[in-house]
Amino acid sequence: MNRQFMIGSIIGAVAVTAVGAIAGYRILDLGDSAAVLAVEPAMKTVSTPREVCHDKLVTQQKPVKDPHQVTGTIAGAVIGGALGSQVGGGSGKDIATVGGAVAGGYAGNKVQEKIQEGNTEQHSQRICETVYDTTKVQDGYEVTYKFDGEERVVHMDQHPGARISLENGEPILN
Repeated sequence: MNRQFMIGSIIGAVAVTAVGAIAGYRILDLGDSAAVLAVEPAMKTVSTPREVCHDKLVTQQKPVKDPHQVTGTIAGAVIGGALGSQVGGGSGKDIATVGGAVAGGYAGNKVQEKIQEGNTEQHSQRICETVYDTTKVQDGYEVTYKFDGEERVVHMDQHPGARISLENGEPILN
């Protein structure tokens, strides 16, 4: 064999071996990644609002035409005065008439007030309120990995597999 051919073959073999070794070293270089120890789904609670309505029976006092009960007061005073005038005689009769009118006016006022309070109407009223339904949904993964003999945890959007890529000792999260 030719001596040049032999030297060229040896140099070529050394070069191919060196390139293969460097490529193999890069593939096996685990300094840019870490072993994943555990992967757990990360959950979050989501609140969804919705409106809930129901009808409620409401009792309400009807509007009054005589809010100060003037009619009841006058009617009571007239009736009370008439009844008071039937009692006694002379100046006692006058006192009984005035007393009857005052007591009758007060009683008539209170009777009309009670009647007005009892004069009610009922109607249905729609009542709506916002309630929140909660559900748990997965929000990525909690990944436990080991780097430099220390266990660390990181939140990731994707499942990382058996190894996690690192840059300057920190996970690459994209």
